[in-house]
Amino acid sequence: MNDAFPSLDQLHAIGALQQPTYSDPAALAAAVEKLRNQPPLVFAGECDQLKSSIAAAGRGEAFILQGGDCAEVFAEATADNTRNKLRVLLQMAVVLTYAASVPVVKIGRLAGQYAKPRSSDTETRDGVTLPAYRGDAVNGFEFTEESRIPDPQRLLDVYHASSSTLNLVRAFTTGGYADLRQVHTWNSEFVRNSPVGAKYEAMGSEIERAIAFMEAIGADPEEFHRVDFYSSHEALLLEYEHAMTRIDSRTETPYNVSGHFVWIGERTRQLDGAHVEYFRHLNNPIGCKLGPTATPDDALALAAKLNPKNEEGRLTFITRFGAGKVRDGLPGLVEKITAEGVNVTWISDPMHGNTFSTSNGYKTRRFEDVLDEVQGFFDVHHALGTVPGGILVENTGDDVTEIIGGGEELDEAGLVHRYESVVDPRLNRVQSLEMAFQVAEMLRSR
Repeated sequence: MNDAFPSLDQLHAIGALQQPTYSDPAALAAAVEKLRNQPPLVFAGECDQLKSSIAAAGRGEAFILQGGDCAEVFAEATADNTRNKLRVLLQMAVVLTYAASVPVVKIGRLAGQYAKPRSSDTETRDGVTLPAYRGDAVNGFEFTEESRIPDPQRLLDVYHASSSTLNLVRAFTTGGYADLRQVHTWNSEFVRNSPVGAKYEAMGSEIERAIAFMEAIGADPEEFHRVDFYSSHEALLLEYEHAMTRIDSRTETPYNVSGHFVWIGERTRQLDGAHVEYFRHLNNPIGCKLGPTATPDDALALAAKLNPKNEEGRLTFITRFGAGKVRDGLPGLVEKITAEGVNVTWISDPMHGNTFSTSNGYKTRRFEDVLDEVQGFFDVHHALGTVPGGILVENTGDDVTEIIGGGEELDEAGLVHRYESVVDPRLNRVQSLEMAFQVAEMLRSR
């Protein structure tokens, strides 16, 4: 295909994986046309700012913290839930910034993470087979025939839910909630009464004293009162993502305006596939997941196609090997990319390679495995003299019980108390803060 931005029909002709099958093409076309006429959710200039920050992380001058839900659901696009997600990421960022003395690029896995790839097109329960749940963007979680039918109206629901979420995030981050003086108020009794919460409180007191000193000498920088916060999601559904692509009036180039940072998943990164073809035309900062099956040549070929100008901050490789494989699988990729002089920012996704099912039927992860994969990621980059640029975690601001281990010593039996994720298990708030302190130590040793 030539370098012209491809049409949706051209992308489908290439062969797009992990796409739902809609029974009413006319209803789908009508939904896509409505999306094309909606205002952008983010702006090209904001995407450019994020690209510069990701480039800094690739050089070791900043660190990327990306986190949020595995799969957002419409029912939770509320002010309270959005505030809780933002709060835990702000807390993690403060820990990383203060304990490791490094600027933190804050990216939420929110306002668009409504679709999920699945390993099977169908799900069977008690002898009944129905289409798999592919996220609220496609169908319903309830296991009924009516709920599981892909509905194109849901694409518009994604837009409106994402719009309200981003409006809330902007209000919180500019309206005083993200003020650095709020570090204590971000802590609830639930966290404060845990060992990691007490550690956070002590750090908050130190920050408060530092701010008081700054104020006493007349310094009150804007950065104390607001934060730059960006949105991201896996750009999986081509109907939605293509309809949310606009030509920027400044540069005459395409931007996906549904999120600042979008990425290609492990299941859709085929070099000749529709997702890579779509992504290579975007001017957003973009990511690509690389798992254990990715070879050094795969990584090099993807970089050449997705970032032909070798632009800093343009391409991020998000590695997801699993704790037992990262130390063996990652070095070859990093060595090949580095030897060829390719500009890539490396992020660790320590979640997806460490998932298993318990004897009582829950999908979970061990906190220690998640942490060990991050440590392995740092170890590899340290040994090679390259830069570990950030982490991507699935987490929530609530006290759910979805991942075992950690300081709370949650066991398999404890998963029943508050297991709320509709797809993959997430770190709860205490586990998120615990991870932030541990990663800060890794950054300090770097």
